[in-house]
Amino acid sequence: MGKTQKEQLEEITARLEQGILELFNSERFREYLRVMSQFHRYSLRNTILIAMQKPDATRVAGFNTWKTKFGRTVKKGEKGIRILAPAPKKLKQEQEKLDPKTKLPIIGEDGEPVREEKEIVIPRYKIVSVFDVSQTEGRELPDIAVDELTGSVERYEDFFAALKAVSPFPITFAAIPGEAHGYCDYMSNCIVVDEGMSELQTLKTTIHEIAHAKLHNTNAEGQAEKRVRADRQTREVQAESVAYTVCQHYGLDTSDYSFGYVVSWSSGRTLPELNSSLEIIHRAVDEIISGIDRWFAELRQEQETGEQLEIAA
Repeated sequence: MGKTQKEQLEEITARLEQGILELFNSERFREYLRVMSQFHRYSLRNTILIAMQKPDATRVAGFNTWKTKFGRTVKKGEKGIRILAPAPKKLKQEQEKLDPKTKLPIIGEDGEPVREEKEIVIPRYKIVSVFDVSQTEGRELPDIAVDELTGSVERYEDFFAALKAVSPFPITFAAIPGEAHGYCDYMSNCIVVDEGMSELQTLKTTIHEIAHAKLHNTNAEGQAEKRVRADRQTREVQAESVAYTVCQHYGLDTSDYSFGYVVSWSSGRTLPELNSSLEIIHRAVDEIISGIDRWFAELRQEQETGEQLEIAA
């Protein structure tokens, strides 16, 4: 007899928890961050589920979506990647009617609170199967890849301008003594990057420091829940993880990143602590990548508008 949806959800939740605990050996962690770079808009749970089941995935969709939207079919014998999809349940519920100003119950002529029927939504999830593009065949997909920024970084000026746009702090250059490539000054609200580095190293360092500025500034408004700053090792794990993932997304060379230290950092930490750090990394990655993509989209629009004006002239 097949398992019920509830039993399947319990099973996949247990696998998720175990997967998080097993994630923090250096190679598994690197693998997970690579998947996150491709699926930064997916929830943390689904990113982990994809990484656990198909770490080389690059683009996923459901069976029917591949067929109807992209003209591709799932190859015979391919096993789906199980992820969680929202399946909220709507219920009608009678409750006391509240005054919109006082938020107190409205009393009727009979002296009793007036009641009304309202629709409430109970968040629920169901298990669905998706397939990676490598598991399908058919019509060629349109090229949606972001321009790769490798080697000497051909679009360096544009990319650095995008980073300045998404950074919470202004970015300046200065000669930094010692081995540090850059630092984030929370008192002066600025990021300082070592001058004279290669374009590639400058971009990597800047992304790392932007991650610090976004995640670890306890002086910022609205950061009351982060008044107690994480320990230095945790801050570095988070910032380095964000930098690696963003670099992966844009094709920047990540061969010099090493995550061996993640094993010792995660040792002895509880599941909620580990999960919290993953949520923080995931949120920062999505914010930075989405911000950079928006900046490039606006730049393309400006360039196209300029070209149209030149043609019209």
